[in-house]
Amino acid sequence: MRLWFGALAALTALRLILAARMPLAPDEAYYFLWSQHLQAGYFDHPPMVALFIRAGTWCLGTSPLGIRFFGPIAAAIGSLLIWDAGERMFPHRQAGLMAAALLNATLMVGVGAIIMTPDTPLIFFWAAALAAMARLITTGDPRWWLGVGLAIGLALLSKYTTVLFIAAVFIWLLTAPERRVSLLTAWPWAGLLLALIVFAPDLAWNAAHGWVSYLKQGGRVGGFDAARSLQFLGEFVFGQIGLATPLVFGLAALGLWRLSDAPSPAGHLLVWLTVVPGVVFLEHVLSGRVESNWAAIMYPSACLAAASLPMAMLRRWLRPALGLGFALTAAVYAQALAAPFPLPARADPTALQFAGWPALAASAAAGHPAFLTSDDYATAAALAYDAPADVPVAGFAPRWAYFALPPAHLAGAVGIMVTRRLDARCPVQLGVIVRSRGHEPVGTYRLCRFVAPAAGVLLPRP
Repeated sequence: MRLWFGALAALTALRLILAARMPLAPDEAYYFLWSQHLQAGYFDHPPMVALFIRAGTWCLGTSPLGIRFFGPIAAAIGSLLIWDAGERMFPHRQAGLMAAALLNATLMVGVGAIIMTPDTPLIFFWAAALAAMARLITTGDPRWWLGVGLAIGLALLSKYTTVLFIAAVFIWLLTAPERRVSLLTAWPWAGLLLALIVFAPDLAWNAAHGWVSYLKQGGRVGGFDAARSLQFLGEFVFGQIGLATPLVFGLAALGLWRLSDAPSPAGHLLVWLTVVPGVVFLEHVLSGRVESNWAAIMYPSACLAAASLPMAMLRRWLRPALGLGFALTAAVYAQALAAPFPLPARADPTALQFAGWPALAASAAAGHPAFLTSDDYATAAALAYDAPADVPVAGFAPRWAYFALPPAHLAGAVGIMVTRRLDARCPVQLGVIVRSRGHEPVGTYRLCRFVAPAAGVLLPRP
């Protein structure tokens, strides 16, 4: 066990070093803006990611490490929670240790642990809820429903997909007579009430703002197109095989298959916690793309299921699965830092996310315009983080009206809008700048003359 804890500490230290060295992705800069003006809710998501960032920047300042600080820390504590859940669900076989190791070997967690997005707190509190459920199952103490409720409330404040945890647990209770009787007691309902109380600030914020974030997240539905649906299905399935890494994916799938026939309440819970989100995401591909990170909530239960496999199978496949997973994760880390692999920058996911933003912001501000803005929220956030402090960065899109940010007072002023869109309205194009990784172009942006309307906000700066 000392070796395992030492390995987890070393992995966390490595992730903190990488978090300090890698530039921010635009979405991270966007969530940093949230943290500068805390609210009970935001246009896109609940507020927990902003709270994580605010805590990190309070400790370490507004550097990338400060913004990301609690990502590696949450991944480490979440690993301990998965370890605890596994030891209780499948005792005397080091299932918790194996599940935590497999989870950390996935690209989803390995990469996700060093960037700060709403999935960071979501997976942490999802793991906490799973650990509380494990204690409820193994001790029979109904007071653990309150622990589950607290964790679920905090997870709801991280991302709305937490409702799938509630749905999975409810189905799990209904599918066995001995579990259905607990619904006749007050404890599960007390846990649900506690979750709603914790989540109430976001409910109140949305009620005061036209339910905007619920409508945004619940409105991701397009028309059915058979060819596009097959494309989205392929992207989702093969994307998850890649993000889980192939051997971890195979072990998890086999573990879930075996648990579906096993007379184990804990095993059935893991199946439902994986299948319910999976079915929802597969249904979604009928009308739109499923973003790869959405499936992160399936990984804790899937890795616990993998750790339940017979020991003979695990002794054969565990080390290769861990070796491949950590090797692929190391390759992604190396590519993000130094690009040693000859991928074209325009086709390199790490370059598309991280490369060239400070230089882009400096080029856009080189003429010291009255202000900078963008028709894309992520680009605007990247400009706000990286542009020189003496050049204001403003937001004029409707989404910015939902943020408690100071008004811009720039009506009639002439500034520069930075856009990648070829169809963007650009009566006067002032120039073109290229975002690059070294000497390789990543994306081309137009600089357009922009007259500020009356409504706008100033975006916070580091």
